[in-house]
Amino acid sequence: MFSLRSFFLQLILPPAALLLGTIMAFDRAGATESITVKLDQAKIIQLPEGTSTVIVGNPGVADVTLLKKKGRMVLTAKGFGETNMLALDAQGNSIGESIVRVVAADNALIVQRGLERESYSCNPRCQPTVTLGDTGRYLQEAAGQVQQRNTFSAPVR
Repeated sequence: MFSLRSFFLQLILPPAALLLGTIMAFDRAGATESITVKLDQAKIIQLPEGTSTVIVGNPGVADVTLLKKKGRMVLTAKGFGETNMLALDAQGNSIGESIVRVVAADNALIVQRGLERESYSCNPRCQPTVTLGDTGRYLQEAAGQVQQRNTFSAPVR
């Protein structure tokens, strides 16, 4: 039987909670900050003061490189999905946590033909690109073209 309360709890509340969780950022003593990065792109992130170690829950989704200048790092999106990132002080205490969400680029065009999938980057012209989820054959063809192009542009010795 349909009820307005069950409709609200099942359809309205979860997206509203997700949106609220996405836009809320907490301080170091609080819970979690949300960071969104586009696939194959990087962001410079300011670390909490006193950070000596950074742990990424799933390095297949995102990776970090600590910069020589203390307190900053590069966050690189590696694969679609969500993972967490922890900042620890020298004693191993958690001093910060972030949720990292990796999303598709705004200029991506996906062509789906049955089970076959191809990706294009359109800025402003559409050019083939390799993206997670593309068909194996398409990935091999695109990678082969990139290798050929790199061979032509390699310096002659």
